[in-house]
Amino acid sequence: MTTVPIGLPTGLRRALRVGVLGLVLAVAAVVVPDAAVHRTEVALVKVERADGVAVRDQDVLWVLAVGSDARPGEDMLRSRGDAIQMVGLNTRTGSAVAIGLPRDSWVPIPGHGHGRVNSSLTYGGPGLMGRTVGNLVGVQPDYVFVTRFPFFEDMVDDIGGIHVRNPRRFSDDNLKPLGFARGRIKLDGYGAMAFSRIRKTLAGGDFDRSANQQRVLRGIQQAVRARADEPGFIERGVLTVLEHLHTDLPPGELFRFARALAHVDPAKVTTCVVGGSIGNVGSASIVRPNVAQARRYGAAARADAALRGC
Repeated sequence: MTTVPIGLPTGLRRALRVGVLGLVLAVAAVVVPDAAVHRTEVALVKVERADGVAVRDQDVLWVLAVGSDARPGEDMLRSRGDAIQMVGLNTRTGSAVAIGLPRDSWVPIPGHGHGRVNSSLTYGGPGLMGRTVGNLVGVQPDYVFVTRFPFFEDMVDDIGGIHVRNPRRFSDDNLKPLGFARGRIKLDGYGAMAFSRIRKTLAGGDFDRSANQQRVLRGIQQAVRARADEPGFIERGVLTVLEHLHTDLPPGELFRFARALAHVDPAKVTTCVVGGSIGNVGSASIVRPNVAQARRYGAAARADAALRGC
């Protein structure tokens, strides 16, 4: 991988202005306070695809967005994934779709038998995780996008928090003892992290958690759009991302990727979560995903990044 320099061409920065703070890069915590030491917090990795289709020839780009559960000192590209969203972006119509996957989904992992889908990041990095999720959904991602959760918390605080619509009250003795009220609520950075990660006290477990992650993404997108016209707001965020970003994309392809993000129309964004059932393998609790449903979502959104309901 190579580090993206902050001295990018003017055209690339212009394309990044709003798009980079949109649907997918919201996962990457794109606006954080600057720091003297810039460690890698965000990675954008191109997936080698057998069909060899050039990105510039596609109307729809597929990005697997992953929140890495890496602890301090651990390689975020070789730690278990937590938040897992397969995102499609239509560069022609501006539509976008996010298909949420429970992290404990028990699936075939190429070369490693069966396991939880999030363990594929540990076994083989972004490339293997991309193949694993792609096989489940029936759509192979063009890119895998990985970020750390602490970076995410800082970003939410720096943009002044976000609002989400919570369908039911819930709490967690460890992460949020006082809980989250039902209705429209405001979250700070820690609250957004906890809202995205709590699972055991949710009626739908891993499935409800994935839906909550999508609610947080929408909240970030709305907060960023609300402040996008403030002088220096977008520029500060873009520069910080570039200082923390590692990617194997050349500048021209990064430019095309940014333009795809810039064209996303918030009114044309659909979010769905792959369902399934709870089970056990030995003493481990797992999710048995509804593979047929995952494939239906992938097939329906493959050509245009749009779903007409879940």
